[in-house]
Amino acid sequence: QDAIDRKEKRSETFKTAVHGLETDTPALKTEELGRRAPQWVRDNLVTMCMRCKEPFNAITRRRHHCRACGYVVCARCSDYKAELQYDGNRPNRVCQECFIFLTGHTVLEDREGKHKGILEKGAAEVSNRSLLCSSLQLLDKNGKGGMRGWFVIPEDDPLVLYIYAAPQDVRAHTTIPLLGYQVRDMPQSESRHLFQLAQSRQVFTFVADTEELKRRWMKAMARSAAGITHTEEEEEEDA
Repeated sequence: QDAIDRKEKRSETFKTAVHGLETDTPALKTEELGRRAPQWVRDNLVTMCMRCKEPFNAITRRRHHCRACGYVVCARCSDYKAELQYDGNRPNRVCQECFIFLTGHTVLEDREGKHKGILEKGAAEVSNRSLLCSSLQLLDKNGKGGMRGWFVIPEDDPLVLYIYAAPQDVRAHTTIPLLGYQVRDMPQSESRHLFQLAQSRQVFTFVADTEELKRRWMKAMARSAAGITHTEEEEEEDA
């Protein structure tokens, strides 16, 4: 029963964020690491290691959970053991960062101090400070299939569209500079709510889940394409 209770605590689901999409996982405070069981980040919310940012695959890079912070990490980044107070001070698999904090030991590999590239902004981080974020589908050139992911226009980078494969990924899949694009409405096709970004010969076709969400994205992208970097709330205050 004790094992079942521990498993249930570790497998608690996240708080549901706006639009019903789960992106706001409560993180343990630093002083709680090892003392309280973390809420595990669910496997299906990430496509890459939340520490080294390498993509997961079924054979050579599989998913593991750090028992201290709950992050989804690869085998290389979780190849450490630390005693956790909430588990009777038994050694548990933890990530490198938690290992250093809990044991005071250092490791040879050190990624501290490296500057983040434009793609290395975490989805949850930019979503919390965004002009608009939601799930969308980006169709391929023939319009029959394509990538479904998590799309964000950050407040601190409002002229760029960030595309993540999943809403908790720590690295963007790609970005699209929005400045200068035209936003085109498209008629509903087979219950799909379509719109486009177009510039010269470059065209991106998106599918939103609802007509209301489509309108919100078209408005946000049109503002970014026109170079408007301040929010509508700031405009109202200025007025």
